[in-house]
Amino acid sequence: MVEKRYVLAIDQGTTGTRAMLFTREGLPVPGGWAYREHRQIYPKPGWVEHDPIEIWENTKIVVREAIERAKVDPREIAAIGVTNQRETVVVWNPRTGKPVYNAIVWQDRRTAQLVDRLRESHFELIRGRTGLVPDCYFSSTKLWWILDNVEGAREAAERGELVAGTIDTWIIWNLTRGSREVQTPELGGAHVTDYSNASRTMLFDIRKLDWDGELLEVQGRIPRSVLPLPRPSSDREVYGYTGPEASKLFNGAEIPVTGDAGDQQAALFGQAGFNVGDVKCTYGTGNFLLMNTGPEPVPSKSGLLTTVFYSVEPGRAVYALEGSIFITGAAIQWLRDGLKIIEVSAEVNPLAEAAPDTGGVYFVPAFVGLGAPYWDHYARGLIIGITRGTERKHIARATLEAIAYLTRDVVEAMAADTGRRIEVLKADGGAARSDFLLQFQADILNAKVVRPVVFETTSLGAAYLAGLAVGFWEGLEDVRRNWRAEREFLPRMDEATRERLYRGWKAAVRRALGWAKEVPWAYGYE
Repeated sequence: MVEKRYVLAIDQGTTGTRAMLFTREGLPVPGGWAYREHRQIYPKPGWVEHDPIEIWENTKIVVREAIERAKVDPREIAAIGVTNQRETVVVWNPRTGKPVYNAIVWQDRRTAQLVDRLRESHFELIRGRTGLVPDCYFSSTKLWWILDNVEGAREAAERGELVAGTIDTWIIWNLTRGSREVQTPELGGAHVTDYSNASRTMLFDIRKLDWDGELLEVQGRIPRSVLPLPRPSSDREVYGYTGPEASKLFNGAEIPVTGDAGDQQAALFGQAGFNVGDVKCTYGTGNFLLMNTGPEPVPSKSGLLTTVFYSVEPGRAVYALEGSIFITGAAIQWLRDGLKIIEVSAEVNPLAEAAPDTGGVYFVPAFVGLGAPYWDHYARGLIIGITRGTERKHIARATLEAIAYLTRDVVEAMAADTGRRIEVLKADGGAARSDFLLQFQADILNAKVVRPVVFETTSLGAAYLAGLAVGFWEGLEDVRRNWRAEREFLPRMDEATRERLYRGWKAAVRRALGWAKEVPWAYGYE
């Protein structure tokens, strides 16, 4: 019998798909990873889409490449964990495997008017049961839009001919399609999601841990039959095994798919954030902060979200407070691809460091509105304070500083909701490689910022959830023992400077709020 030595994580993110192999020590297998970007599709201002077929094809490519580069025997892989960009929605025909429309991405703003109606009529119902603030960010109105705007979609859904889900559901269904054992055999693959992803839909009762019939009705009469089966994040019953197509990636081996979590929950899990009060910030396309609040949901009065962190048994969960910041790292990409003031993203750090300050410039990257704690989907991006002396280095520095200011906004809201001062922030994600950013973050927070040895904590968290389900790791203590800090950043900015800079930031934000309402014709709202 071949020894099980590795766990495979599939991390399907906003800009690309990553596959990584991990050892029992929680370390990446040398060479055992691959990454591939997919297209960002912008049909109209404020609309953002992905091609689900392209995402699945890329998933197969990166899985194959990771295994080949690591030179491992696929039979040594104990389990597969999936993590994903959460609120992005796919609707497809399970008989053909073909989507009826592109995936509508979490950044998409096309449903703003539907959300306005929900805020007026069902705000407290939605917040009370889901822990969420009605916003275009979440999945429900995207699904509602597809059913109402794609020809024949609603009728097909009501006949039971379509299924839907977030990207984790799409990936798991494809991985297990035609499997010998799945939790939804009548659909040809495992049509499942975990509680953490379900809690991001605006359709899920986070206390009952199930879909809510009243929420389905008021948000577009969504048929319950299209929705996936909610399951724990680490499922000992197994979502399913790799089916005939997916097993080709593993030389015919049938690998159990046992772990699933939204990317931000997976990152906190990978950071071993198991104590109440533990906080992490993932610096990616956007910034996402999660605080572990324990076995009971904590309602927010400060513009945060109450969400499921993870679950390791049916009917029970650990909860978190979340602050979702839509655009941070994507603003660096905009400097590269839009303004073209840098050629590669890594150039932003030395360029920013070349400026002693921003020269009074602030950049509010509200390209798709502002998330927590503002929740203004009519806010738009703003650069203010420009003078004749402003250079590209000032814009670069203002971009990195904006990431830290937005993070402080959320940290202050977390402290207000819980009465806990955040003294340590665990940082991960691509932009966390920037020493400049993390030092400024420590300064503007007046808190210690810690960067782990393993940066890809989202992938690592998905691997841990999958491995725990099959006994590859015995329990959470194994995960805690594996966590290691790579570097700590301590605050060194004086209080007066810190607060003066932050007051300027808040003034800039006030000027960005509500802009799309002032000129609705520019954004397709008329």
